[in-house]
Amino acid sequence: MKVVALIPARYAASRFPGKLMQSLGDKTVIRHTVEATQSTMLFDQVIVVTDSDEIEAEIHRFGGECKRSSRNYESGTDRIAEIAATLDVDLILNVQGDTPFIKKEPLADLIKAFEDIKVGVASLMQPIQDPKLIQEPSVVKVVTDLNNDALYFSRSPIPYNRDKSASTSYYEHIGVYAFRKKALLDFTSWPLSALEATEKLEQLRYLEHGIKIRMVKTDYSSIAIDTPEDLVRANIHLANI
Repeated sequence: MKVVALIPARYAASRFPGKLMQSLGDKTVIRHTVEATQSTMLFDQVIVVTDSDEIEAEIHRFGGECKRSSRNYESGTDRIAEIAATLDVDLILNVQGDTPFIKKEPLADLIKAFEDIKVGVASLMQPIQDPKLIQEPSVVKVVTDLNNDALYFSRSPIPYNRDKSASTSYYEHIGVYAFRKKALLDFTSWPLSALEATEKLEQLRYLEHGIKIRMVKTDYSSIAIDTPEDLVRANIHLANI
């Protein structure tokens, strides 16, 4: 299979505008993400997709590949689909621009999920170790069925632990997706769905249309830069690795 990583990079993020251009150590967040993705050696191409002059200039400064989307999009999936439609490719990985600590092993496991021909979309999840993060709306939770296909994603704590004596595991959704090309292009043909609009989670569009998302468990340390507090945590993490 020809496998390409597309990194949607929007400057005007609603909760943390300009977050991809923030300094993480001595590099920007987006540069960390691009270089971490390139270093896996899993991809035929790694391409940043942006609508921002500033982000495009940053990618060119360190020799990365960047393509401009023709207009603003509500979701990163819509943004990368525009570019994916022009590529001769079998599998597209959507690596979020705010995941600077992405590693090879979980991405390789994600690609491996497509050995099952029934899988059209897959994504990553990790156990939540810090109980405080369960209540944090910026940490997206996911629950799955026995085949590890997603049942629902939410910013609320799911499942709700009514019986406090029960042993309950919580999983954080890591915003890295993989798609067969047709599954990605199908996404763009559907209007914004009701649950997607409510939770502001684009992956719910797939579930509302009856498309399964295969979740791949990983235990690597991942910090997505969604808030200024996340950036503080990420700098601490970077200093300790």
